[in-house]
Amino acid sequence: MSQRQILVTSALPYANGHIHIGHLVEYLQTDIWVRFQKLRGHRCIYVCADDTHGTAIMIGAGQQGIDEETLIARMQKDHVDDFSGFGIEFDNYGSTNSPENRALCEEIWAAIRKAGLVVEKEVTQLFDAEAGTFLADRQVKGTCPKCGATDQYGDNCDKCGATYGPADLIDPRSAFTGTTPEVRTASHLFIEIERLHEFLAEWTCSDDHLQSEVANYLAGHFLHEPLRDWDVSRPAPYFGFEIPDSPGNYWYVWFDAPIGYMASTRQWCDRHGEQFDDWWRSDQTEIHHFLGKDITYFHTLFWPAMLKTAGFSLPTKVHIHGFLTVGGEKMSKSKGTFVRAATYLEHLDPSYLRYYYASKLNPRVDDIDLNLDEFITKINSDLVGKVVNLASRTAKFVEKTGLAIKYPDDGGLFQQAADEGQAIADAYEQCDYNRAMRRIMAIADRANQFVEHAQPWVLRKDPDKAQELQGICTIGLNLFRQIAVYLAPVLPRLAEQTSELLGKPIVDWDESQTPLVGTPVGKFKHMMTRVEKKQVDAMIEASMKTEDNGAAESAVPYSDSGQPLADDPLAEICSFDDFLKVDLRIARIVEAKDVPKADKLLQLTLSLGGDRRLNVFAGIKAGYQPEELVGRLVLCVANLAPRKMKFGLSEGMIVASGPGGKEIFLLSPDDGAQPGQRAH
Repeated sequence: MSQRQILVTSALPYANGHIHIGHLVEYLQTDIWVRFQKLRGHRCIYVCADDTHGTAIMIGAGQQGIDEETLIARMQKDHVDDFSGFGIEFDNYGSTNSPENRALCEEIWAAIRKAGLVVEKEVTQLFDAEAGTFLADRQVKGTCPKCGATDQYGDNCDKCGATYGPADLIDPRSAFTGTTPEVRTASHLFIEIERLHEFLAEWTCSDDHLQSEVANYLAGHFLHEPLRDWDVSRPAPYFGFEIPDSPGNYWYVWFDAPIGYMASTRQWCDRHGEQFDDWWRSDQTEIHHFLGKDITYFHTLFWPAMLKTAGFSLPTKVHIHGFLTVGGEKMSKSKGTFVRAATYLEHLDPSYLRYYYASKLNPRVDDIDLNLDEFITKINSDLVGKVVNLASRTAKFVEKTGLAIKYPDDGGLFQQAADEGQAIADAYEQCDYNRAMRRIMAIADRANQFVEHAQPWVLRKDPDKAQELQGICTIGLNLFRQIAVYLAPVLPRLAEQTSELLGKPIVDWDESQTPLVGTPVGKFKHMMTRVEKKQVDAMIEASMKTEDNGAAESAVPYSDSGQPLADDPLAEICSFDDFLKVDLRIARIVEAKDVPKADKLLQLTLSLGGDRRLNVFAGIKAGYQPEELVGRLVLCVANLAPRKMKFGLSEGMIVASGPGGKEIFLLSPDDGAQPGQRAH
């Protein structure tokens, strides 16, 4: 098998939010594929970067009272920590806000200009007057103008697949302030991508660059008609790279973000003394992109058009995956199923999620579902009950003798598993991890049946059976090691533990083809423990209390687990007229800060829309950090008589539930509610 040179990327995580388990579908899928290629002896590098430009970063930094560079540096550290916690290994992890990316943007832009593909047009764009900025496509939500689906972004509809501009949305609203944006006009630069229509039509349907369903989707939704010019600039104010030949305009984030793949590669090349052109201008290098179906349009039309025009290599394959659901539903903050990577790591072993996702992933663009009951059962049955069990039931009996000098007769078990190696490798290559896991677990089933029948725990009681015992354990441990080799891309930690136990590192796929004999066996240490339901429940509960910027989640309650009425009886009955005196309003927290010398209070500035503001001292300090609250919609009592406190005047109350202490839960309205609206 000849050595391949492979460059692999994942979509760049945006620097305005933390990594969650939905993101991890992509990065784990990619990491598994890269580890497999390296185990097969190929030269493969995995590069990624933080996507750091755009209006959301600018506004987020302003809300936190820091500059954009500080915000993106903090988030990059958090992203890298999350990825490392799950064993995701990048050969280089960069940032789109780097000098390498700026230089490559300028080079590609110059080539596009030279090709005569750039035109200037007046654009009617949505402007958030409260935030003081133009809004990018994905910073606006509203109703699809084609099919009427609600809660759609301003660039395309995930229900009918239609593409449009944010100004085309029905009932648009800003993702930052919830206000209705104004329509304003500004000059923008466009790339006439239609002039590359013939090339794109040919590229998308030939040479297996895309999954068949993706190629068909592009042909049916975009390439059957002229392609719309691509808007690639944004006017100031904007956080990004200013366009050298168009002062006051900045490259739109979707222009410089994919170029970040190249910039990250250049950083790796500079660090290792490699030639950049050997990776991005070479027929000898395969380029593989892994990404979610929501950004198919950008990576299969705009990106190849940019690369073609600038004379760079085109992607060999764009691997597109579906979304993650939890329990058959969209991830939900209120249900606790919107789980941050860091929250997961506080409660569960990362190997569990790596294996569970692998058992679900296939080469198609299917959504995958994380069923928490199935998750517990699958980990306990497959990893603990089948794989690790092989080592735990045999290793301790040969700690003193080591493995047999000659591999015993096992009835063809090892050879049968060795013969499976190519089929398993083919499944990994095709991103059909589900098929690979099923084949590997079939090997584990046969191995466990062998050990169960041989009963080494019985043989150890008879000194005359010592040689037979050593032979049985040699077979069991070799079958275990063979499985560990096949699972190494998915479970790198298990591969390390196996290497420690048997004294030989797992570094090559072909180690699955030859038994290990005559070597010492170390003292067995627990490799994995069973998953307990209480661990999963604790993770879900913690996720219900964890805030994340930019996370718009369902308002459906996770469970009826509040305090029983017997312990917290209803208040005295009030009349309807009394109730009508309470003016409940939707409010947005526009400022939040600590109150010096106050243990429980935070000082909040609430906007009721327009110029109306309320100063409120709220006893929620134990449950929330000030920076987590800015921008959040809450329910407030707007007509409460002002109350003079030693810290200042409190002009209202916000509504929350919970017994107190850290058990505080702010009540939030559904998407679509606006500051100042009355609660009925």
